[in-house]
Amino acid sequence: MLIDVEKLLDRLGVNFLLLGKIVLIVIAAVILERSMHALMRRAYLHSDRSPEDLTRYRFLRNALRLVVGLVAFGAIIYSIPSIKHLALTLFAGAGILVAILGLAAQKAFANIISGIFIVSFKPFRVGDLIQVGDGPVGRVEDVTLRHTVILTFENRRIIIPNASISDANITNSTIRDEATCEFIEVGISYESDLDRAMHLMQEEAMAHPDQLDRRTAEELEHGDPAVSVRLISIADSSLLLRAYVWSSDPVTARVMHYDLNRAIKLRFDKEGIDIPYPHRTLTFKGPGPKPFMVDEEGR
Repeated sequence: MLIDVEKLLDRLGVNFLLLGKIVLIVIAAVILERSMHALMRRAYLHSDRSPEDLTRYRFLRNALRLVVGLVAFGAIIYSIPSIKHLALTLFAGAGILVAILGLAAQKAFANIISGIFIVSFKPFRVGDLIQVGDGPVGRVEDVTLRHTVILTFENRRIIIPNASISDANITNSTIRDEATCEFIEVGISYESDLDRAMHLMQEEAMAHPDQLDRRTAEELEHGDPAVSVRLISIADSSLLLRAYVWSSDPVTARVMHYDLNRAIKLRFDKEGIDIPYPHRTLTFKGPGPKPFMVDEEGR
């Protein structure tokens, strides 16, 4: 049985020495990747563990896997004589094929270069709350050589190529300061007491536990309130009021917004402040419905 296996391997152009080389290359690649990964992880654990360090660590870890895999694949091809000669022949004589492969890999190289730019210039980091273009808001979960992974509030992961991110407008809510000024807007009727409504909105906003006092020393000295309420629009059927309420981060600010919507509505109902709703008047022009005749029996 062993003789038959050896003959079969000889017919396939493979011998035990070649198999041993391939196994050694694979083992060496795994050991190299694990060792480099351990060194990078140790360096990260001894760093400040800032978002920049985490982003750099994730990106280099993914890049290391790709580079080691490509080197191991090339070494395996180089160790097999028949495949080696075939590869050299293709790359030496098939210029058109190389050009086609280059065009096909153009987007892949663009994503890699864009990923390097993201890590270098840091428009966002792992853990940042961002919005790419008009897409949904989510936190950056990972940055790879090809794409960036964004985890939305619906627990959905959006995979965006790095090149697409480089060409889009990015809204980063946490890159410098997570404190967020939330706009709470409510419309009241023209008959309502404007000053009273503004005062009630201010009271409800300042009473919320997540409201953050961001007044400067100069504003405190002047006695400016922690929450400002302004009349921002005189609309057709309502007066639109806006309260400027600060909170510690975008997520807390959004939840606070929902709470204040309810609290202000209930307070307005209690204090007699009307929140208008649209009224529609339908006008029919032209001939009316055709009259119908009723006979003596009511038919």
